[in-house]
Amino acid sequence: MPELPEVETVRRGLERILEPPIKIQKIELKRKELRFPMPVKKLQAVSGEKLRSIDRIGKYLLFKTEKHCLINHLGMTGTWREFKASKDLKRHDHVLLEFSKKIKLVYNDPRRFGVLDLCPLGEELDHKLIKNMGPDPFNIEALTAESLRMKAKKRIVVVKNFIMDQKILTGVGNIYASEALFRAGIRPSKNVSQISLPKWTLLLEKIREVLSEAIEAGGSTISDFKQAGGSQGYFQNSFKVYGRKDEPCIQCRKPIRLKTIGGRSSFYCSHCQK
Repeated sequence: MPELPEVETVRRGLERILEPPIKIQKIELKRKELRFPMPVKKLQAVSGEKLRSIDRIGKYLLFKTEKHCLINHLGMTGTWREFKASKDLKRHDHVLLEFSKKIKLVYNDPRRFGVLDLCPLGEELDHKLIKNMGPDPFNIEALTAESLRMKAKKRIVVVKNFIMDQKILTGVGNIYASEALFRAGIRPSKNVSQISLPKWTLLLEKIREVLSEAIEAGGSTISDFKQAGGSQGYFQNSFKVYGRKDEPCIQCRKPIRLKTIGGRSSFYCSHCQK
């Protein structure tokens, strides 16, 4: 599933393609549902409106027009790409957006776990899919080491599951949780109540560091992810622990271990992470 860096990479790619001023002329749905039924009639309201910006909150893309916000989640396999003619349509192309300047975008989603919905502009943070989300990792004011420590106080939960909880902070998935915990020297199975404030400070710094590096690398290509426009990311070439079971740790040369935590594969170094 695309994580925050992949979604931010897509956002930046779309921003380059849809350079304002530009208008949404038509939205065409090739099917009526993705993860949930799409509000066919409601979505038509964006036709004829100027696109003001493409923003992101967590793993959600927000296409903001003059009066509305088109909310999109890529699910596990969703991608946006530019195309020129009907002959370029492919299997699993479900949504077609036609813009001025003769630009067309198509949303492709083989597993159909993505989301497309619409709400009035300014009400996106109250949308049912967004309103209970925690702060974005790059929201310096809303997310601090102290706020994480207070949320973790007296809780019995391992740190990896905690930082992947979208109600605690949004956008950190399995790959980047593993990588950030390694850089912070914290074992993924450590209980959050045992983590000191200095360690929370370090972990939050490493979460932001890993996410920033991944964004600059265009995200990580593990299976289906492609940037807007079709190219792939390459942060996977910089993994320190993820996917490196039994390979030597880059710091101590002991083998990287794999443990299932919360149903997810967790890679770590038993010597460097305490």
